[in-house]
Amino acid sequence: MRAQLKTMLELQDSMNTKVNENWREQNFAWYRAIWVECAELMDHFGWKWWKKQVPDVEQVRLELIDIWHFGLSILLTKFSTQALMIDELEQGLKSTSGIQAIADDEMFRELLETFAEETIASKSFSVSTFAKLLTAADMSVDQLYCGYVGKNVLNFFRQDHGYKDGSYKKLWSGREDNEHLVEAVAELDANSATFADDLYQALLERYQNA
Repeated sequence: MRAQLKTMLELQDSMNTKVNENWREQNFAWYRAIWVECAELMDHFGWKWWKKQVPDVEQVRLELIDIWHFGLSILLTKFSTQALMIDELEQGLKSTSGIQAIADDEMFRELLETFAEETIASKSFSVSTFAKLLTAADMSVDQLYCGYVGKNVLNFFRQDHGYKDGSYKKLWSGREDNEHLVEAVAELDANSATFADDLYQALLERYQNA
C-alpha cells in the first residue's frame, strides 16, 4: 500500500504543478471542491423519496476517486514530508472496522453527510471517514489506486494534447477517451512500478492510431 500511496501523492503533486507551478502558495479551497463532489455523489446514489432511484454504484466510485484527488492535494500542503503524508493515509485507510459494503441506503447517505460536515467544519480531509465510504461502496484500496492513476494519467494526457486550447480530440475511433482508458488499464499490470508511464504510452498509441 505504501508504494501505491507514494505514487499517487507524486502524481497529484505533478498534476497540480502542471496547472499552476506555485499551487501550494495559492491557498486553493480544496475542501470546497470535496463537499461539492459529495453533493454530486449523493445525486448518483439517490436521495429523492418521491421517485424511484437505484444507486449508480460505478458513478459513486468515480466520485470517490475525484474526492481523493482533492484530499491528496490537502495533505500535500498539510505535511512537511512525504513519509508523514503516507503514514496519515495508511493509518486512515486501515480504520474501517465495523463498516460493511452498502446494505442500508440511508446509512450510506448519513455517512456521506458526516464526511461532508467534517470537511466543511475542518476545511480539511478526513482520511478515516473517507475510508469508511470506500468500504461502504465496496471499493478496495487497489481499486482506488487503479481508478486514481487512470484518471490522473488521462488528465495529463489531455493537457499535453491540447485540452486547454480546445484542440484535443475526446473521441478516438468513434469512442470517448474514457472508454479507451478502461481498456488500456485492463491490459496492463497495475502492480508494476511503471504502471503510470505504461498507461500514458498505451493511450498515446491509441490516440495516434485513431
